Amino acid sequence: MRLNRAMIYVKDIDRMAAFYGNTLGLKPIEETRMENWVEFEAGAARFALHAIPSEIADEIEISSPPRPREKNPVKLSFEVDDVASERQRLESLGVTIVQRPWGSYDGIDPEGNIFGIYSAG
Repeated sequence: MRLNRAMIYVKDIDRMAAFYGNTLGLKPIEETRMENWVEFEAGAARFALHAIPSEIADEIEISSPPRPREKNPVKLSFEVDDVASERQRLESLGVTIVQRPWGSYDGIDPEGNIFGIYSAG
């Protein structure tokens, strides 16, 4: 068994697609793009965003700046070549990065989802 795709539901798909594409640098897979769906290349697997239906999304409030969803049961982690450089790059783009007590770094996307950055090397 291999992971094929990880997906998160989002309120504002255009804003989130811009964040994961432009800010994090993931490459969108244009042939799979739909109004409520965008996929990105993410190594051996794909990462996808799926828009929450508007009748549900209207009831969700996203604060500005977004509050981290610490109790979210899912956290994506992205492998980078150099954690220190990537942390600096993301912070320069306005991304909130938090250093955890055990030494790893987490970022917060525009809807409060937490993602990790790490180096396997």
